[in-house]
Amino acid sequence: MTEANSLELIKIGESTTVEFKKSTNEITKDVYDTVCSFSNRDGGHIFLGVEDNGLIIGIVPEALDQMKKDFVTAVNNSNKIYPPMY
Repeated sequence: MTEANSLELIKIGESTTVEFKKSTNEITKDVYDTVCSFSNRDGGHIFLGVEDNGLIIGIVPEALDQMKKDFVTAVNNSNKIYPPMY
């Protein structure tokens, strides 16, 4: 997905396959709820650092690496997401 594609989805707004999450410095529980929901449907796109109204607030740059690690660890942990999303 290109930056232009991402910006277009954000412009269109949330839907059954697009969710905005304010998470700016950590992955919050509601992100995992959405991952679970999308995995039980047809998939989708989760945009972190975006408010519900589509305002892009971004992610704290110093938190990005840890957020990535936390996300990958969680979605591959069968105690958190089942079945795990290898």
